[in-house]
Amino acid sequence: MPLLGDAWNSSVESSRPPCSGYLAGIRGPEGRKDLSRVTQQPNRGTKRPRDDEEEELKMRRRQAGPRDRGRYREEEMTVVEEADDDKKRLLQIIDREGEEEEEEEEPLDESSVKKMILTFEKRSYKNQELRIKFPDNPEKFMESELDLNDIIQEMHVVATMPDLYHLLVELNAVQSLLGLLGHDNTDVSIAVVDLLQELTDIDTLHESEEGAEVLIDALAKMPFDANKLYCSEVLAILLQDNDENRELLGELDGIDVLLQQLSVFKRHNPSTAEEQEMMENLFDSLCSCLMLSSNRERFLKGEGLQLMNLMLREKKISRSSALKVLDHAMIGPEGTDNCHKFVDILGLRTIFPLFMKSPRKIKKVGTTEKEHEEHVCSILASLLRNLRGQQRTRLLNKFTENDSEKVDRLMELHFKYLDAMQVADKKIEGEKHDMVRRGEIIDNDTEDEFYLRRLDAGLFVLQHICYIMAEICNANVPQIRQRVHQILNMRGSSIKIVRHIIKVVLRLHHCYLEGLFTQTTGPLSSEWGLHSCISNKSLCAMATAAALPGPHSDKQAGTKVPRAGTHFSHAE
Repeated sequence: MPLLGDAWNSSVESSRPPCSGYLAGIRGPEGRKDLSRVTQQPNRGTKRPRDDEEEELKMRRRQAGPRDRGRYREEEMTVVEEADDDKKRLLQIIDREGEEEEEEEEPLDESSVKKMILTFEKRSYKNQELRIKFPDNPEKFMESELDLNDIIQEMHVVATMPDLYHLLVELNAVQSLLGLLGHDNTDVSIAVVDLLQELTDIDTLHESEEGAEVLIDALAKMPFDANKLYCSEVLAILLQDNDENRELLGELDGIDVLLQQLSVFKRHNPSTAEEQEMMENLFDSLCSCLMLSSNRERFLKGEGLQLMNLMLREKKISRSSALKVLDHAMIGPEGTDNCHKFVDILGLRTIFPLFMKSPRKIKKVGTTEKEHEEHVCSILASLLRNLRGQQRTRLLNKFTENDSEKVDRLMELHFKYLDAMQVADKKIEGEKHDMVRRGEIIDNDTEDEFYLRRLDAGLFVLQHICYIMAEICNANVPQIRQRVHQILNMRGSSIKIVRHIIKVVLRLHHCYLEGLFTQTTGPLSSEWGLHSCISNKSLCAMATAAALPGPHSDKQAGTKVPRAGTHFSHAE
């Protein structure tokens, strides 16, 4: 039996006009009972503001009875649960997208690197093409440069896998990157520099020695460009007179880098004058570094002697500069190890042909025959000064081969530069006479200038030649000694001149001559034991050179030599 309230409600509903719009859709023949369908199946279309929905729910609660209030609570819980479900679904979608992105970034293998390099090459080519096609319209190629910059930034990920560096070399990406260093857009050039810096980071290279070696070799063998020339000039200036920079370069493995750069010219001549200038700058940098004893050890360990020896055998422009490097590497007591190694790698077979015959046509611009003979004689003098034992014997035996032809060549050079010195001395004496006649004072600065002119005229080479003569004559090899004195007699010369030149060298080395030599009127004693008398190697070598065998020794050997008058003997 229907309740009184229900009957009244039904009569009221029947008396109301039909609703339209939203309310028509929610009101049915049973009145409020149809609201459950609205809450259980909410509209997924246009949403009303949340505040309006809350106000409407509050109004409905106030108007509803106890039974309906329970239903509203259930509807509210359903809405809250659906909202929570929506949040959960949203979080799951975000997590899935993040996982997909991680999955896309994680795999870095050969195929992905190849795709990246291919994309880089395409964008680089496209940018170059558009720049050529529209040189005066930046809007046409600006977007391509942005794309190019983006792919260069993406390639930083390759630095995390040094094992894949070989792909950069095999696909010519290194060459393309270096080509972009001169790009008109400095942003692109800076991006390439940053990428190369990260690829060649020391910590990264240590992770894969094989990958590091491949990349460094590719960078070292890249074709010449203006950037290399500029770098070589700056490097030569920094190393010219600064021991700190020389030490720093050695600590950063710079000696190996210089040798790798120069190895290109072992069998190939520079193709342009600019490339030859770069080569000379690198050789000059290497010579500056070798003035530091610690760098000579690095040069030895880096097989620099082997490279220079190969350059000497090849008739290329680099041969003259290789001679200069060897001269710097072997000179002085610090070059002892390099001298011994040079003999071990059969360097005597290389240096003596250059000593016997100077190249008639020297391809290197600015190199003279005198410079060539200067470096060769300096190397031989360093070898005689530093070698000991069996290796020294091998060197001395070279002077006895083929009827002492190398001694003949040595004496030929001696008279050549002695004549040049006599011409220079006559000219200098004439200038001094004119200065005195004009009343000018010849001070120390003027004397130093004259001495430098004498060195340049040939005195420096003559000093090395006289030292070599003294060493080989003092080696207890009668054949060599006889040949030296025989040639001196034939040319009407005297051993006294050789002795005088070596004494000048001793003065330059601040040796105390008065305690070493005394003037006598008789022939020189035939006893030679100076090698074991003085412990200082350099002083011993110089003093030994000054104590050349006199005529008395050659008379005992059967050679007729006129007495030269006053002689110098060693004071025991």
